Amino acid sequence: MPELSRRRALTTAAALAASAATATGTAAAHSANATPSGSPDSPDAFDEVYKGRRIQGRPASGGGHHGGGHHGGGYAVFVDGVELHVMRNADGSWISVISHYAPVPTPRAAARAAVDELQGARLLPFPAN
Repeated sequence: MPELSRRRALTTAAALAASAATATGTAAAHSANATPSGSPDSPDAFDEVYKGRRIQGRPASGGGHHGGGHHGGGYAVFVDGVELHVMRNADGSWISVISHYAPVPTPRAAARAAVDELQGARLLPFPAN
């Protein structure tokens, strides 16, 4: 079995990085095509207490990363007043920064999953940059 050379390791790392960049670009293109707020497929607003935590969601207005940003398709979710970064996938499911690998059908379900995952811990603001 041949030994792993520095050149082979660097080539493999570069190929993996290029593959990851392609996947990220594809995901970004899909999320850019997410359903805009106010359309018939836009999720309903909600405001409830779940396991002692206040969760809220509503169509967001305005531009920029938050408050109508491209990832959430123009939808904002909050846990105890702190924004939970959410993203709508190409298949219509939703993920959050807290439960990134467990897609759920709605932003409300993403907020509830985040509360479950936090297990009483406070949600910290997600840096936009």
